[in-house]
Amino acid sequence: MIILPAIDIKDGNCVRLFKGDFSTVEKVASDYLETAKGFERAGAEWIHMVDLDGAKEGRPVNTKIYTDVAEKTSLKVELGGGIRSLETIEEYLNMGITRVILGSVALKNPKLVSKAVEKFGSEKIVIGIDAMDGMVATEGWLESSNVDYIELADKMISVGVKYFIFTDISRDGTLSGVNVEQLKALSDATVGRANIVASGGVHTMADIIACKEMGLYGTICGKSIYKGTLNLKETVEYARD
Repeated sequence: MIILPAIDIKDGNCVRLFKGDFSTVEKVASDYLETAKGFERAGAEWIHMVDLDGAKEGRPVNTKIYTDVAEKTSLKVELGGGIRSLETIEEYLNMGITRVILGSVALKNPKLVSKAVEKFGSEKIVIGIDAMDGMVATEGWLESSNVDYIELADKMISVGVKYFIFTDISRDGTLSGVNVEQLKALSDATVGRANIVASGGVHTMADIIACKEMGLYGTICGKSIYKGTLNLKETVEYARD
């Protein structure tokens, strides 16, 4: 299992939100590049980055920050937030981003996802499924839908998607533990067809163990690293074994 330490960017700062609420912005680190290099020193091979401004505005906003991390560290950058077109995907991949996250567009424009997978390959595209009570949310979690999260995953698999990030919004940034029930349901429903990354609520090593025991592809860790409830080096070593 891979571990993806996370940096969310808003107004150029490294921040975390509580349950995706933009009014709860908390600055968690002073320098994004030093933070990323710290992740690298701890043994991480990936970094999960989100352009919160981009997610809200529907376009790339903090591009230099992500390309800096891609250029100045050995980390593979997984990036989401405001990616709504094939042109933006291509620009980011050409800038050294390893994998792009498509969120709202998966629900609103599935044809674009299909074209992206066809053009760039399934290894380069990950679908972010963000849900509240099992129903998919969009536009930086500001809008809700009546689409079930497993239903969306099935639809995306049918157009060639192989990678998914599942976030339970009600747990994101709360340190209350991952939603094992929903993750297991998604994993069981897509077994052999998809690679699932857990996101939201990671608190201690118990969450990492639970995710690994479910056979998940990866786990994203954000606030738990910044608050010190999870040791990144130990977590990476455990997940890798």
